[in-house]
Amino acid sequence: MKSTKYSTKFRKIKSLKNIAALIFAGAVASSVSSCSSRNIYETPAVYSFKGKGMMPPPGMVYVPSGTIMYKSSSDDDAVVKRVSLSPFFIDATEVTNRQYREFIDWVADSIVITDYLKDESYFLPPDKNHPEIIAKQINWSKLEKNDTPLWLSADPNISSKVLGSLVLEQNGKKVLNTELLKYSLTYQKTGGKNQNEFVTEAVKIYPDNNVWSADFPNSQMGFMSANYNTHKTYDNYPVVGVTWKQARAFADWRGKSAAAMLNKNAYLKAYQLTYNLPTEAQWQYAAAGVRNPEDAPVSNANNLVTAKGKNGEKLLVNFKQGEGSYTMDGSTFTLPVKSYSANGFGLYNMSGNVAEWTLDAFSPSAVEFVHDLNPVLLYDASDSDAEVMKRKVIRGGSWKDNAEVLNTDTRNYEVQDQAHSYIGFRCVMPAPELLSDQVRTRKNQPVQKRASNVGRASRPSENVVTKAE
Repeated sequence: MKSTKYSTKFRKIKSLKNIAALIFAGAVASSVSSCSSRNIYETPAVYSFKGKGMMPPPGMVYVPSGTIMYKSSSDDDAVVKRVSLSPFFIDATEVTNRQYREFIDWVADSIVITDYLKDESYFLPPDKNHPEIIAKQINWSKLEKNDTPLWLSADPNISSKVLGSLVLEQNGKKVLNTELLKYSLTYQKTGGKNQNEFVTEAVKIYPDNNVWSADFPNSQMGFMSANYNTHKTYDNYPVVGVTWKQARAFADWRGKSAAAMLNKNAYLKAYQLTYNLPTEAQWQYAAAGVRNPEDAPVSNANNLVTAKGKNGEKLLVNFKQGEGSYTMDGSTFTLPVKSYSANGFGLYNMSGNVAEWTLDAFSPSAVEFVHDLNPVLLYDASDSDAEVMKRKVIRGGSWKDNAEVLNTDTRNYEVQDQAHSYIGFRCVMPAPELLSDQVRTRKNQPVQKRASNVGRASRPSENVVTKAE
């Protein structure tokens, strides 16, 4: 109070009430000044993102926010709703046999360590920074040095414990006992009994190799059933023979195994990010390859599957061209996941090759009641539920479908516990929004600074928005 700043004001103070008010005002001013010095109230201006895009996790692409026309069916008179999607990462390709086998090996080795070896040297020491973590964590870096999975180890101390139980001998080869190969999937249940509760389910993860013969009973498919999921020739082909729950189990595992990798990404490491199957709307938006539906070409059988080249029209998609015509696109069955060209977002084979599981439960009228922002229809059906409750949406058409099924807005479904030789999947992960030029902070300038107002409508405001910073 001895400051000359307040000397004039002190001469005017005539009551203790005014003195108290002045002391309070000074305290507030001091507080604000202190906070300002720490930039708490100095909010920075908004700038648009100047990079070429966000660095995605390996194998994925960044899909920015956008809009689609969400339809109840592919009919011209179908109910249509405009919906918006937040940005997300999505696999550039369908999940391959090689990627899915890595999941199988991980589960098998986990079982070997926890149920058979029970050797403490395979586990990480307790994390002092996270005392809340009670469960033992396997030290996977110790296994990365091995060229083969632990369950295939030639070490007699290991093989003697797993042979005859987890590992079986079949035609002179070691194979996994698929009945014991299960992944513990924990999720929050939506719909039905125990809704909103977290449940843990043991999901059998081994793909059904016999789907080829089962899907085509009067066709010679023994070669595909015996080799497709296991032979290295098909490493980069889309995995098939997986149910909806198996696909979700893979996505859940991928999120856990990628956690350490995401922590190395400077931009993403602070976010809580999880992998999952794409929602139906996400899948449709990603397949369209454009941010606004008005920019998308009219979807029809001709422009989806063919393009004009120097030597005439060429096929762009792996599909059934007609009765008995499977091979003109380059393959009788599936093709490697990076066959043909990528779409506008950099995604391969969103139409054809294999149809793909989505997260949504199927309802013919879903478009009428889902939200217009990030729509999804969730229902976790129990195994004992009626089939109509277990239907899940599949999208994209496959190698055995005709061209009409390949449209990006065509809807179809399959029961969640059924696997087929023509259904695969890919994964998605939420992504932060990149600010566009639309939202950046701009300057206001007086009207008189404009060179000319000729031809401009008058404005009631004294200031108008002009060129951005």
